[in-house]
Amino acid sequence: MRRPPILLMIGLLAIWLILQDTLALPQVAFGVLLSVGVTFALRAARPVQPHLRKPLVALHLASRVLLDIVRSNIAVACIILGLVRHRKVRSGFLQVPLDLRDPHGLAVLAAIITSTPGTVWVELARDGHTLTLHVLDLQDEKQWLHTIKQRYERPLREIFE
Repeated sequence: MRRPPILLMIGLLAIWLILQDTLALPQVAFGVLLSVGVTFALRAARPVQPHLRKPLVALHLASRVLLDIVRSNIAVACIILGLVRHRKVRSGFLQVPLDLRDPHGLAVLAAIITSTPGTVWVELARDGHTLTLHVLDLQDEKQWLHTIKQRYERPLREIFE
């Protein structure tokens, strides 16, 4: 038998208490029952459990992603405000070949790409080998491929595979 996902239960309880805007004992007790019940009821929907193999790599990746989100926000703001007059903004689609197969790693990659302004995860091919992205400012396809493969996919493979 697998160990219960304690962090998930705590997270669900915290969300419940925030939504209820109270720490009254009946709400805390109901939140505990609800979080435990939901967690165990939905266990069958998640047959594959994530295994973080290198937590330090995960922390490094998280800090890198936060920095990239800030940089992307600035770049998108410059585009929107018209501060890139010296060059033409060219948006487009990009095909990224993937080596990452772990479903949790792919989910994290999707979250990274979608949370970074200027990029949108469009599609993962049925065979799971090719990712299609839409990029707001696609100046250098090779640079984008390198960024996705080395900056995000490589550490995710270390973490999940």
